[in-house]
Amino acid sequence: MNFSFNDEQRMLADTAAAFLAEVADSAHTRRAMSSEEGFDTSTWRRLCTDMYWQGILVPEANGGLELGFVELAIALEKAGERLHASPLTAVAAATVALRLVPDAAASAAILESIVEGSIVSLAHTDARPNWQDAKVAVTATSDEGSFCLQGEARFVPFGHVAETLMVVANLPSGLGLFAVPANTPGVVCARAPTMDQTRAMASLTLSNVTLPPSACLNENFAPLLPQLLDALRIMIGAEQVGCAQASLDISVEYVKERVQFGRTIASFQAVKHKAADMMLKAESARSLLYYAACIADEWLAGYATPEQLTEAAAMLSSCAGDAAFFNAGTGIQLHGGVGITEEYDIQLYFKRARSTENYLGSPADMRELIAQQLLDGD
Repeated sequence: MNFSFNDEQRMLADTAAAFLAEVADSAHTRRAMSSEEGFDTSTWRRLCTDMYWQGILVPEANGGLELGFVELAIALEKAGERLHASPLTAVAAATVALRLVPDAAASAAILESIVEGSIVSLAHTDARPNWQDAKVAVTATSDEGSFCLQGEARFVPFGHVAETLMVVANLPSGLGLFAVPANTPGVVCARAPTMDQTRAMASLTLSNVTLPPSACLNENFAPLLPQLLDALRIMIGAEQVGCAQASLDISVEYVKERVQFGRTIASFQAVKHKAADMMLKAESARSLLYYAACIADEWLAGYATPEQLTEAAAMLSSCAGDAAFFNAGTGIQLHGGVGITEEYDIQLYFKRARSTENYLGSPADMRELIAQQLLDGD
């Protein structure tokens, strides 16, 4: 397993940083998160046409780049540094879901629509009582060859602007994965207020939604859902690493300018220690990120087991969640408390860190999961 970027990956990192510096500065992010959609549609079109990041995981047969999780992690880490308000992670998660059911005829059409810039989002749980149980609150019943969906799903990323919703629903035989067009009668997906304004979330309600048999992409999705969530944890972990790094960079720039007792506070030893702790957190999480991304690539290719994917995702989620929250919180302290005010960007990173810390399971949940794996292994 090679942890050094090749020339193409270094080029991707450089172009990603340059592109996001142009389209995702602080002013742009604040405008995007305050808009009705929660993101800038023109920037999304540029991302799809110029950068083609929505096609990173899409197979070449469907018009995509068919790269891997390492390349996706590079793009998402840079996006996390900028708190880029974009449905990229939502679309990437939906892409993985579709790749887990490659034999479904409808999956190819949806993958091709993703390449063209369509927004597709995963709706899998009502998040009660926790994420790890993957609690599904949508029920599907079969009637005369068609399916009828009822129920609710919460925390659907950018679901209110999605053209297609990948809905996980209870079937008599287990869990099924359904492709639900957002304009289907009975589908209501409304944006929900959350702590992190830079990542729009929606609540989905399905009332007597009738779908043809072709809408069911997989009737045995229960063993695949945990793997999909692990893949999504790696994507979120990439954003958290970017958040941790940006929190450090923003804080260092601030303490280099803030003068107290006749000198910049960056010269105080206690402040230097804080910055060193933040750097250690970010670098440790980054190492786990690219290890987890490599494992995810091997899993997608069939070389790594689901258990290995779970272990890597849990380690990353635990470390990156702690790193983002620690660095953003410490950054506010280094700002002297004023950082929590709306004027400063560090408060946006703190909100992103706090919300993603518990998204799909808290760091404590992930450590418990690793412990269970170790005990089961004995």
